Amino acid sequence: MIDTGSVAPDFTLSTDVGQPITLSALRGRKVVLYFYPKDNTPGCTIQACDFRNALPRFDGVDAVVLGVSPDSVKSHARFRKLFDLNFPLLADTDHAVAEAYGVWKNQKMFGVAYTGVERSTFLIDEAGVVQGAWRKVSAKGHMEMLAELLGA
Repeated sequence: MIDTGSVAPDFTLSTDVGQPITLSALRGRKVVLYFYPKDNTPGCTIQACDFRNALPRFDGVDAVVLGVSPDSVKSHARFRKLFDLNFPLLADTDHAVAEAYGVWKNQKMFGVAYTGVERSTFLIDEAGVVQGAWRKVSAKGHMEMLAELLGA
């Protein structure tokens, strides 16, 4: 289980514009890595828009926000454009990164069992070490707590 003090598992995923991004290439910057279940759903839209609205506050702390879900690059591109998101969305279509971070879980909704992403956020420092891990986060208001934690 990835938790505070763990080295963040490295990965390379495609962004919503089809370009690869590698976590270790972001060393020297703080990374807010958030996992969400699905593009263009009510909770995920609320969460993404909270990140979008708070992101300008991050300019002074040299932090990057990355959203990850099992949706495709094409789905991410539509979602990002529809809500004018100002950060990359990463396509984890085989959910390997979600599994590496321990957020690919058996879950239940309305009595129906399924496997999917547990809404979670990881704060990774400049050296690639996890400084915070939050699981089962609320879609709304979580970004505000992170911004305050980062001094943004």
